[in-house]
Amino acid sequence: MKFVALVTIIPDKDEERAIEIAKQAGAGGATIIHGRNIGLKEKKVFFGLTLEENVSLLLFVLPRKLSMRVMKALRTEFDLDSHENRSLAFTIPLSHVAGLDNDELHQFEKEIKHIL
Repeated sequence: MKFVALVTIIPDKDEERAIEIAKQAGAGGATIIHGRNIGLKEKKVFFGLTLEENVSLLLFVLPRKLSMRVMKALRTEFDLDSHENRSLAFTIPLSHVAGLDNDELHQFEKEIKHIL
């Protein structure tokens, strides 16, 4: 089975909904990293405090055949193709993977059989 890393960068406020959408599309667990977006434009300043948008980076390790379904669900739900959207999703091919949960692997196999 070939795997990819699906990386989604999304506003913190949408984190729980993004995970739920991904799980409904067949994803298993996710690793969540919190951070801030730094864009090309200056950030707003309010009473000397810079207002930056907090974001969540969601990392899913998925079988390649399942990854596009999960990405499509996130893309549709969060309108990732919109110019106003500040979210991003992309995949990275993985050549070697170790440490995946056996239960998750069996769930992936069931999902892939369902797709085929």
